[in-house]
Amino acid sequence: MKLSIIIPCFNEVENIPSLLESCSLHFQLKPIELILVNNGSTDETEVLLERIAKNYTFLRVVNLDINAGYGGGILKGLEVASNDFIGWTHADLQTDPKDVVTAFEILELNNFTDNIFIKGRRYGRPFTDRFFTFFMSIFETILLAKPLNDINAQPTVFHKNFFRSWVNAPTDFSLDLFSFYQARNYNLNVIRFPVLFGPRMYGLSKWNLSAQDKYKFIKRTLKYSLKLRRDL
Repeated sequence: MKLSIIIPCFNEVENIPSLLESCSLHFQLKPIELILVNNGSTDETEVLLERIAKNYTFLRVVNLDINAGYGGGILKGLEVASNDFIGWTHADLQTDPKDVVTAFEILELNNFTDNIFIKGRRYGRPFTDRFFTFFMSIFETILLAKPLNDINAQPTVFHKNFFRSWVNAPTDFSLDLFSFYQARNYNLNVIRFPVLFGPRMYGLSKWNLSAQDKYKFIKRTLKYSLKLRRDL
């Protein structure tokens, strides 16, 4: 195998069957390992995964008793990944698992060089979400003096050596900003590619339900961004 993809799952029991079927369809011709991190789910996610995991040879499951945060769940998966190239995407099917295959093909085209950081760039989103992303991109680019746009787009893929260089990686949604900034800081070859970002099939967003949720997200992100700036 060449690539391990981490997907953190918190109460995604409705999405998991479709997610795994889509991964099975797209991953079967590529050496890709999928690690689903059951991130302290309070629904039937763990029971479901215990029942169906054996049907997918490319799948590994990590169960966390307590939710470790979005970033914390991803970090747990990255720590146990088997392959030289690692990364993550989301469980909600707003980004298609075939985008992971596209990232793998980019690795192939670049001869699996370890000086690479691959990240999607979203399209098909509502205007308000695009405006929010544009504002945050401008802010982060100015504050951190690095080009940082569409920071939360997925998938994200890179070499394990890059992951080993991380110190004090955040365990919340700031992990996307941290990893992207570090890639720029280490002068990795950042490659972006377009990914369609559609609506959730089932369930609700864990953060983007209302204007108040956006405000809380912005507040947390700004706080972490200023900390990152101070640490430079």
